[in-house]
Parts: sequence; structure tokens; C-alpha cells
Amino acid sequence: MFAIVAASCCLAIWLYLIALRGGFWREFSREQEAPAPQPATASSAILAIIPARDEADVVARAVASLARQQYTGRFHIVLVDDESSDGTAEAARSAAPPALLTVVRARPLPAGWTGKLWAIAEGIRQAPFVADALLLTDADIVHPPDNLKVLSGRMAEGYDLVSFMATLACRSNAERALIPAFVFFFFLLYPPEWVRRRSHRTAGAAGGCMLIRREMLERVGGIEAIRGQLIDDCALAGAVKRRGGRVWLGLSADTTSIRRYATFREVGHMISRTAFTQLRHSALLLAGTALGLALTFLAPPLLTLFAPQPAAGLGACAWLLMSASYFPALRFYRAPWFLAPLLPAVTVFYLGCTLHSAVSYWRGTGGIWKGRAQDAR
Repeated sequence: MFAIVAASCCLAIWLYLIALRGGFWREFSREQEAPAPQPATASSAILAIIPARDEADVVARAVASLARQQYTGRFHIVLVDDESSDGTAEAARSAAPPALLTVVRARPLPAGWTGKLWAIAEGIRQAPFVADALLLTDADIVHPPDNLKVLSGRMAEGYDLVSFMATLACRSNAERALIPAFVFFFFLLYPPEWVRRRSHRTAGAAGGCMLIRREMLERVGGIEAIRGQLIDDCALAGAVKRRGGRVWLGLSADTTSIRRYATFREVGHMISRTAFTQLRHSALLLAGTALGLALTFLAPPLLTLFAPQPAAGLGACAWLLMSASYFPALRFYRAPWFLAPLLPAVTVFYLGCTLHSAVSYWRGTGGIWKGRAQDAR
């Protein structure tokens, strides 16, 4: 009887996720409708702010991609060197002409700020002019030549924050096994269709590529309003929605991250850095998350393999729905199709990273990034 109840719950969960969770799984196969082209006279002045700390291996390609933007409005790039020791500033300068790029150095990190947000605030403070909109982007993001036109065109439709989830690198065995699930889980938490609705409170963004109106940023209190947030992109999107603003989130096949995660350990560190922050450092939420993941992702294959009928059949149906919903993410990332039914195993890895994140927080070593512990009790 217990097995039938558990299997019925699993199937009900996946029927809900497939049918009623904003169609999150369809984002990987949905062609994003291009925004209507805007006249050249309406082009906004845009500043790109790139916080960078020891990014010499990737920053030149990122800056060069911004220097090649086919944008008719006023545009300038500000690279904020956050105490780098590897020649980040020099690499950036080699990728764009001085007329298009300003390299500034961040002042020492004050208490209460994360390093990335402090660098962004420093870039805004030291920018050569006041822009209509700010492109907040990372040092590993390579933009297609029309990205600014597309982002600003979307903003012209009435959005205050426009964000692309960049396509992450997916070449190593670890990346192919784990990265599609990372984006799948992100969209499961923040369905883009819900994010785009003014009436829905769900708010999410992808920090690698965000265009925000300067007036809206000022209305929410500036970068200082989220200065201590480790998951800063979603915090900013939430602040925009709470102020009555509109947020657009989508997936871009052409906006790419060139940061590599060659091993399972490197991917695990990336996940662990913010996982417990997502749970608001709550042991109760951690326990609830573990139980929810177990019921949603782990129980279906276990019931299929070990439970008697009809529980095994119900579990198999839930497992099939899970695999079918995950397949578009694998296809988008050109990962092998046979990884779809292995999503439960990937979930075990992610759950382990979440537990590691909690332990690191309690030990005072959470959120390590570029030598800084940014999420510790």
C-alpha cells in the first residue's frame, strides 16, 4: 500500500511539472521570437560593466565580443579589475580600443558586500558617462554581434530587466553529464514564462547577461540594495518585480560562456558555492529539499525496479515523464540522449553538492570564489 501511495505521488508530481509548471522544459526547444526592430534614433546609451578577478584566460574574448557589437546607440565597456594578479587588465586592454574600453580598479572590498557586486558598483561609479541602461555581464561571456540590439529591442517592449541564460560550456565528460541538468533545474525553479508575466511573483535572471534600465536600478536602491546577495541576479530580478517592473528571461544559443569545468569536482564546487544560499541557510529547508528531491527524482526508478505492481508501473510512468522532460535540455546541449533516464543519478550528485554547501557554510568556508569566502556563518 505504501509503495502505491508513493508511486501515485511521484506520478502526480511529474504530471504537474509537465503540464502546469510554466512549460519550463519547453524553453530548450522553443525558438525565441525576435523583438521588433527599433529605429536608430531610439537607441539607448548603454554601458557594459564587467567585474573581473583573475580572468586573464577568458576576458579578452569576452571584451572583444562586446567591441564587435552592431549597435547604433552610444556604447562603452567598463572592465573593473578586482585585485587581479594574473594580468586581467592587460588582457582586456588588448581586446578593444581605448575609445571603447575603460579599465578601472576596484577599491578594497568593504564589509557586507560580495566581491562581484562591489566591483559592479565601482564600475558604475567610475563610468565615463551616465547611461540609459546597464549591461551587467561576466568576464567569461561571449556575445554574438547582435546581442545588444536584441536585448535593447526586448527592453523597448516594456521590460525593465532583460536577461539571457547563456549557453554553458559542455564538452568535458563532467560538463556533458551535469551542465544540462544545471540549466534544467534553474528553469524548474524559475520558469521563464512565469518570470515574464507581470502578474506572477516568480522573478529570476541569469547574471552572465542582464540589461537593466538605469532608472529602474535607481528605483530599487542601486546595487547597494543587494550588496550582500550571493545569488545577485535573482535578487535583482526580485527587487525589480517588487517595484512593479517587468522582467524578461530567456535562453540564448548564441550567448555563450567559455568558462570550462573539466572535472566533476570543478562542477561540484560551482554548484556548492550557492546551493545553501538558495535555501536561505535553513536546515529545515535543506531537509525538505532532500525529501522533495528524493520523492521527485529518486523514487520513480527505485519503485520501477523494486516495487510490486501496480506501483512499479506508476513509478515507470513517472520516470518516463521525467526523462521526456529532460530530453530537450540534452538535445539543446548536444549531450547523449541516453543520459535522460539517468537524471536521478545526476540529482544525487546535486543533492550531495547541496549538503556540502551547508556544511561549508556552518564551518565558515562557504561561497569560496577566487580565494574569497563569501557565504559563511
